[in-house]
Amino acid sequence: MTHVLRIDSSPRSDASVSRALADRIVTRLAPTQTTSRDVSTGLPVVDADWIGANFTPAEDRTAEQVERLALSDTLVAELQAADVVVISLPIWNFGIPASLKAWIDQVARAGLTFRYTADGPKGLLTGKRAILAIASGGTEVGSQIDFATDYMKHVLSFIGVHEVEIVAADRLMVDADASHAKANAAIEALAA
Repeated sequence: MTHVLRIDSSPRSDASVSRALADRIVTRLAPTQTTSRDVSTGLPVVDADWIGANFTPAEDRTAEQVERLALSDTLVAELQAADVVVISLPIWNFGIPASLKAWIDQVARAGLTFRYTADGPKGLLTGKRAILAIASGGTEVGSQIDFATDYMKHVLSFIGVHEVEIVAADRLMVDADASHAKANAAIEALAA
């Protein structure tokens, strides 16, 4: 049984190349269950109240603090339940969309998705696989100006997801046909 968590961050919906890649990836994986989360419309940003609630022991939280963390708790539970995480993202201005950064801030939680040890942080979401479906107009994935791919790999590793695969349709405005062909080949090479 394979449970896929799909995270979409492009607001372009039907015109989104990263979403189209994620569609083909999920079809290729043929999961028994898929949970979809569209973060493109935005998520609450972490603020002082959220931080205060998060660092209050669970048993001491007020009803307001519990409510303040409810969405974050749901997002973390989605990650915990998934076997595979498929994240579709465009590279915007050399990085990730702000909505995806807000999702990361909601799920990177000490004690839930990582913990600090004497040897440094340890990710708690082990045994999972992630596939990044990346689209870009001009930025080459893996180049010196791509600040999205390595960042996402680092964040996923930080929370315990060390198996991260990349499917990229990059430099679409330079050579769209070659970009799509490369991405399609990468999807075909994915193990189900």
